[in-house]
Amino acid sequence: MNDGSSNASSPFTLAVCAEMVFKSLPVVDRLKRISDLGFHAEIWDWTKHDIAALARSGAVFSSMTGYVTGTLADDEGADELLRTAKQSIPIARELNCPRLNLHGTGLDGQGLPVVKADKVTGAMWLKARDTLSRIADLGEKEGVTFVLENLNEAVDHPKTPFAKAEDTLALVSSVNRPALKLNLDLYHAQIGEGNLIELCRRALPHVGEIQVADVPGRMEPGTGEINYKAIAGALKDMGYRGTIGMEAWASGDDETALARFRDAFTV
Repeated sequence: MNDGSSNASSPFTLAVCAEMVFKSLPVVDRLKRISDLGFHAEIWDWTKHDIAALARSGAVFSSMTGYVTGTLADDEGADELLRTAKQSIPIARELNCPRLNLHGTGLDGQGLPVVKADKVTGAMWLKARDTLSRIADLGEKEGVTFVLENLNEAVDHPKTPFAKAEDTLALVSSVNRPALKLNLDLYHAQIGEGNLIELCRRALPHVGEIQVADVPGRMEPGTGEINYKAIAGALKDMGYRGTIGMEAWASGDDETALARFRDAFTV
């Protein structure tokens, strides 16, 4: 198992989403390649994987989807979210995975919201906060951290409630519990809001992880408009020393894409 020591030149722990690179390989082989290159690994829906095989892969897991179905802002959906979040915790333990990722609503196979929202009402905000308080209770009881990810509506996830980073930051900061943090996805935030360095600065006290990809195209840093080298330097100066996860497609060769990612966050 690689312990990530080849990340020593970066002040951050660097992780790579195994769902999006080395796509020609079975997932266990992807994990081995990611690990051999010195990165931690991330996965999405755990129900689609052989968990015992993943645990034997030697990969160090950084995050995984922390629910199967459910939503934040209605009674039935909230109960379902809590039910499947509880199911996810023993899987996270088997993989020694410290963070369990959440969204404002479940996403289908195309990344579209299972429950679409043309408008998010005040009652929905209050219900979402209550649901996340229950999630924080669960996380504290079980010793795990749930992270709420921002998404974008313009390109990938139209009509997703609580999609913007401003929304996820408002919810997480209002709950303000150690078992609930932000998964601040800068790819989604660039599409939805921009002003990324200032967003990082404001969100920093509540950040559990930062995910990255470039815009447009959702490929590795260095392929689009985001100055990730400047963001990396700003994060270092802010004192962030946590995980940066590349949740991006490779623009060409996978190892080259991962090398570009590492270079962007070596400051």
